[in-house]
Amino acid sequence: MLKRRFIRIALLIMIIGAALSFVKLPYYITEPGEATELNPLIKVDGGYSEKGSFSLMTVKVGPANPITYLWAKVRPYHEILPEDNFKQKGESDEEYMKRQLQMMRDSQENAMIAAYKRAGKTVSYTSNGVYAMAVVDGMPAKGKIKVGDKIKKVDGKTFQSAERFVRYIETKKAGDTVKVVIERDNKDATYDMKLKTFKDDPNRAGLGVSLITDRKVKVKPAVKMDIENIGGPSAGLMMSMEIYNQLTKQDETKGHHIAGTGTIDDEGKVGPIGGISQKIVAADRAGADIFFAPNEGGRKGSNYEEAVKTAKDINSDMKIVPVDTMDDAIEYLNKKVKSA
Repeated sequence: MLKRRFIRIALLIMIIGAALSFVKLPYYITEPGEATELNPLIKVDGGYSEKGSFSLMTVKVGPANPITYLWAKVRPYHEILPEDNFKQKGESDEEYMKRQLQMMRDSQENAMIAAYKRAGKTVSYTSNGVYAMAVVDGMPAKGKIKVGDKIKKVDGKTFQSAERFVRYIETKKAGDTVKVVIERDNKDATYDMKLKTFKDDPNRAGLGVSLITDRKVKVKPAVKMDIENIGGPSAGLMMSMEIYNQLTKQDETKGHHIAGTGTIDDEGKVGPIGGISQKIVAADRAGADIFFAPNEGGRKGSNYEEAVKTAKDINSDMKIVPVDTMDDAIEYLNKKVKSA
């Protein structure tokens, strides 16, 4: 009798658990992902080999249900974030993923340009301008800029890449007004927009618009990049390092497992990313020796500062290195790192 009762209770728990797994909450759960070695995914024609490795870092992201929500509450380095931190209003999961993959393609182009320039190899590209890919609710761009609009000028300045546009906006502060000229359906419109802080990052102000650069890149020697199902721009730095290492005779890895994160622009400048603590945890689990973290010009609360704190909290032996540019990473490896 007792055994049957136990079985019934167990079955009831299983049924309830299964039912709850289909209940979608307006949140997403993020947690440490994996370290993905880039050498098998990036191949430069006639490229040099390496003894160590460069790895991009991922963060696992998934919609929350009651079970995963409660689990994330008690797990270290699991974050519960509002759905609107990821998806735009009315955006489907498929549209969100397409946007992430487009940002990855943009990041790959930046990595190619930066690496080939640094290695002194042939690279050329044509730019057709910067376009809006998404607009954040509650931010200045909402209701003025629409997805697909071309951003022609800001304060009279033109920008050949989304990253240069962002860098210009980052020189401003909340409350500053910028004059934005957009093109839609072959017609121009001009708006004065007052910058506002982001809800999920009160230390940063902006317009609330995600951008992509429309361009065509040609390089010699050719390079093939086979990175699928990884979205976003945060692998830019590490992709540029892998490409550069294959283009140049000296092996920058020197036998070490090198991880890191950060966006990259076509001039080799590194930008901040989200989920830095989770990427530190993932890199440590993967046995990385060195981790490059965006320094953000040494500002308080930078990715680098958070990375150092997390590495200390988990007792990691990784060397956390601050970088503002691709050159910073290369210089560190040339001057500070000995062969393993």
